[in-house]
Amino acid sequence: MPSASSTAAHGQSASQLSNRSPLRQLLGVQVLGVGSFVPENVVKNEDLSSLGCDPEWIVQRTGIRERRHAPPEMATSHMAQAAALAAIENAGIDVGEIDLIVVGTFTPDMPTPSTACLLQDRLGIRCAAMDVSAACAGFMYAMITAAQFVRTGASRRALVVGADLLSRIANPDDRKTYPLFGDGAGAVILGAGSEEQGFLSYTLGSEGEGGELLCVPGGGSLKRLDDQSLADGHAYLHMDGRSVFKWAVRVIADSIQDVLTHSGVTADEVSLVLLHQANVRIIDAACENLGFDREKVVINLDRYGNTSAGSVPLVLDEAYQAGRIQRGDLVLLAGFGAGLSWGTSLMRW
Repeated sequence: MPSASSTAAHGQSASQLSNRSPLRQLLGVQVLGVGSFVPENVVKNEDLSSLGCDPEWIVQRTGIRERRHAPPEMATSHMAQAAALAAIENAGIDVGEIDLIVVGTFTPDMPTPSTACLLQDRLGIRCAAMDVSAACAGFMYAMITAAQFVRTGASRRALVVGADLLSRIANPDDRKTYPLFGDGAGAVILGAGSEEQGFLSYTLGSEGEGGELLCVPGGGSLKRLDDQSLADGHAYLHMDGRSVFKWAVRVIADSIQDVLTHSGVTADEVSLVLLHQANVRIIDAACENLGFDREKVVINLDRYGNTSAGSVPLVLDEAYQAGRIQRGDLVLLAGFGAGLSWGTSLMRW
């Protein structure tokens, strides 16, 4: 990791440096398989007109044209299972080889048992299983967590899933936030790799002082859901869109630049850029600030909206299935959202 003095030489003050999250390297890990799932029900912007949402405003402000909504009988664990099975098939392994499941989600089926345990049961296997709650950064947190197990030999085949069912917690009466979110899941299988493969650099961070900017106020030990809290909308997602937007633009630019500098890699050397699909203006700002070729940046939010922890693995699977990721490629991954939290990495495939 660069010294404080060498990093400060690039125009960063000591106070700014103290707010940056640590940079780490994690090699010897590879992705063996990729999969994803979205519900069949397509909800176009025009379908939201009855709620008072202007279809063109949604496109202009976010880049989103449609999203997927799960049917009433579908839960997060169902989407996670479908994505997991696709990744297992893609990896060409037997489901019984999986010895660890880590699910990134903040919309679990229920407070307990974890969605990972429900998924483990659905897959019919016995292994360690746990959820990681980091909202839109959930997949990045889950993947780095599982990669540590693989690197140390504590896991041979780790299943990592990012899945969120946001149509259940988005308030249909909030015309500014409801159109932003959709439902979806993605998964990867991790295994041991060569010493050249894995995370050349990664950073996980949080700024909890901004937690109230993007939160679900009710349903926890602080504020249980009763008639009054339900009437006040505390079961729904609350977001200060303007503040979150400004924060996201800053943290993405900072964390990506830090990861590239720590890796000794330039923007031109990156093969593919896979960012959390929250808002096309955030992605545009990242490309402009960091000098990425837009041809390297994969975007699917126009079709899926913001799927939180499902976002990064969804766009990863889409790029992989399209043949855009090859062994040896440098793939940049970044998730950011409620917490406020983020996870950014540069991975040699």
